[in-house]
Amino acid sequence: MKVLIVLAVVGCMASVHAEQSKKAVVFLQGTSNVSGNVTLSQPSCTEPVFIEVNIIGLSPGKHGFHIHEKGDLSDGCTSTGGHYNPDKVTHGGPADQVRHVGDLGNVVADENGVVKTSFSDTVVSLFGSYSVLGRAIVVHAGVDDFGKTNHPDSLKTGNAGGRLACGIIGILSPFDEPEQPCSSGHSMRPLLIVLGLMMSTLVIRALGY
Repeated sequence: MKVLIVLAVVGCMASVHAEQSKKAVVFLQGTSNVSGNVTLSQPSCTEPVFIEVNIIGLSPGKHGFHIHEKGDLSDGCTSTGGHYNPDKVTHGGPADQVRHVGDLGNVVADENGVVKTSFSDTVVSLFGSYSVLGRAIVVHAGVDDFGKTNHPDSLKTGNAGGRLACGIIGILSPFDEPEQPCSSGHSMRPLLIVLGLMMSTLVIRALGY
């Protein structure tokens, strides 16, 4: 019986921090022949976002691929604003320590102008105050230089050029459970594991083990 009580307490603690997986979808359209779709999925706020990209109609080569701050298509891709940058830092590459939340680097189109790729990102989140839900994804005409050149736009936009296609990041799966506060890009899993072990130890001692 004592063992069952311990397991129940541990299980209860885990369930408090359990979160419903979130999924989002973007339908990309523009004034050119570029179109496509993007899906974003995240099991919990402590895990990376998995992003799947399918685009057609691009010129072969690299194209800047960013999350922009506004989900406003009233003036096409222009009205999506700048890169999503809640921390007000300079532009960078997806692997850089200093970067916009929306800095996802480049996608690469093959000789037929097709992009079919997937990757994970630990800064973008579908949870919490930095959630990208309702914002926009934009595909650019040029290459994102990751803020590494002397061009005046390098540290602002990566000098990625015009906006070929864009779409709003919309809900794909229903989210019925209330959220707990979460810090985007920072895993709390190690802390929760330690707290769980500490609580288990205290319960065991209280039960006379």
